[in-house]
Amino acid sequence: MLSALRYWPLLLCLFAFGCASSATLPGGWTRLGERTVNHAVDRDEIRVGARDGDFRQIKLVVRQRAVTFRDVKVHYANGGVEDVSLRRQVPAGGETRAIDLRGNDRVIEKVVFFYNTRRARGKRAVVQLYGR
Repeated sequence: MLSALRYWPLLLCLFAFGCASSATLPGGWTRLGERTVNHAVDRDEIRVGARDGDFRQIKLVVRQRAVTFRDVKVHYANGGVEDVSLRRQVPAGGETRAIDLRGNDRVIEKVVFFYNTRRARGKRAVVQLYGR
C-alpha cells in the first residue's frame, strides 16, 4: 500500500502535463472546444464565452475523418456575427488556414459551422476550434 502511494504524485504530474499539452498547439494556439460531428450534411456549434478571452485568429482542426466545410459564422459576445468564407474539404489530421477576425471587440460567444461528411462505418469526425 505504501509503495503505491509513493507513485501518486508522479502520476498526478503526468496527467496534468498531458491535459495541458493537449489544449495547445505550437504557435500559441489554444483549444477553445470541440465537437464530434454527424455522418451527413449538418450544422454544429462550439460555444466559447468571455472566460476564454479575446482572439485575433481562429482555425478548425479535423480529427478521425475528413470534413467539408460549407460555411462558418463567428458570433461575438457584443452581438456581432462574422461570416467566414470557408468552402473546402479538410482531411483527417488537417486544419483550416488561420482565419483573421475583424474588429477590436473579438470575444467569441460561439462558432457555428455548416459541413458535410461522407457516410462510412467507423469513427465520426471531430472538429476542434483553436484561437490565438
